[in-house]
Amino acid sequence: MAGRKILLVEGVDDEHVLKHVCGTRRLQKLDEIKSQEGVDQLLENFPVRLKESDLEAVGVVIDADTDLAARWQALHDRLVQAGYQDVPTDPDPTGTILEPPPNALLPRVGVWIMPDNKTNGILEDFLRFLVPDGSRLFEHAESSVDAIPEGERRFEDAAKPKALIHTWLSWQKEPGKPLGTAITARYLDSGVAQVDTLVNWLNRLFFS
Repeated sequence: MAGRKILLVEGVDDEHVLKHVCGTRRLQKLDEIKSQEGVDQLLENFPVRLKESDLEAVGVVIDADTDLAARWQALHDRLVQAGYQDVPTDPDPTGTILEPPPNALLPRVGVWIMPDNKTNGILEDFLRFLVPDGSRLFEHAESSVDAIPEGERRFEDAAKPKALIHTWLSWQKEPGKPLGTAITARYLDSGVAQVDTLVNWLNRLFFS
């Protein structure tokens, strides 16, 4: 019997976005797509989950945040410690996939670092790719967020992508849809090249 295929993600928004991407792009069903309730918990759980005996493949989707190299190094160290060989010094821009070492009871493993394995950022930076090209409404959202009066802007710079995408979604026909539902509602376009790359990584990791 084939082993289980599981995808570990940082938070609930990541979980819903990945589930809706898989649904709209008609991927085969995974056994588990589950939030780990934060990056620290994800990094702690990752090596533990690798040791489960019934796994065929494990994927990790994690934000680069402000330091892609540091995020990759944290995963790199855990993979080497678990026994994986030839772990690259940098993440693959199309999504990293490692085969299990010979004679080891380890699963195939894959890592996707949001937004695109190449730049700093978070899930919402990836979703920016899905905003229709030339959206005047998104340009207006950017102008509005940038025009927040001094002293009234309560979020840090790193959270600006969240503010932008949620502002834009709050002005749609049905305001305030969650990020994943916004994909199914086609406010966000899951047919773009960046989603193709993510879907190709999922297919190579779990179904090739």
